[in-house]
Amino acid sequence: MKQARRALAIASGLMSLAITMSPLRAAAETAVDLELVLAVDASASVDEAEFALQMNGIAAAFRAPDVQQAIAAGPAGRIVVALAVWAEAERPADLSPFHLVADAASARRFASEVETWPRRVNGGTGIGAGLAHAMRHFDRNGFAGRRRVVDVSGDGRETPPRDYVVLIDTARGMALGRGITINGLAIENEDRGLAQWYRDNVAVGPRSFVMSVARYEDFAEAMRRKLLREIEDRPPLAAIAPDAASSRR
Repeated sequence: MKQARRALAIASGLMSLAITMSPLRAAAETAVDLELVLAVDASASVDEAEFALQMNGIAAAFRAPDVQQAIAAGPAGRIVVALAVWAEAERPADLSPFHLVADAASARRFASEVETWPRRVNGGTGIGAGLAHAMRHFDRNGFAGRRRVVDVSGDGRETPPRDYVVLIDTARGMALGRGITINGLAIENEDRGLAQWYRDNVAVGPRSFVMSVARYEDFAEAMRRKLLREIEDRPPLAAIAPDAASSRR
């Protein structure tokens, strides 16, 4: 009799625990069309004005009506997006929370956070470490996306670290193992071969691509077009070369 009562108590406790945990499970399974991390270069080669052009360009892209319409047109009608501002490989990236973007109001809220985000990192160009921080940010974020994408922008190649850190080759292997796509936006103001270097060394995963701009002033428009490609999940035949060429006009 005691064993029966004990079994009943255990079952009741488990049921109560399941009821308590069910909102957490529901939150963990919130469906979105895209989980996106915007990995922004804040290394020493990026001055304050150039950093502001990146952040303001991202904010402008999320305020663009066609980007908002593309988000709403997806099967779930929503995405989640976060910032990962990276620089020195030995220091962690500066991460924002994930923001659920489903309409114009939520897109504007994310844009406002981006354009006021302070610069808290600096130093070398630790692309691999920055990507690793961005990819780990997906873990237990409370959302289940059909796709996971890291969108990295920068104006330089990875610099040799002083200590052991995650380098680009390891970060790319990490992306492949996790089913994450890495796309690039190369800012070629100082290195006209940077876009090709991004294609050879950074971009990886399903439908990955690289776009380029010749100067920071073109960043906002390139980011808008890049977001459209990522949100709409356009196939590789969506004319990568013309996109890159038009960025240089």
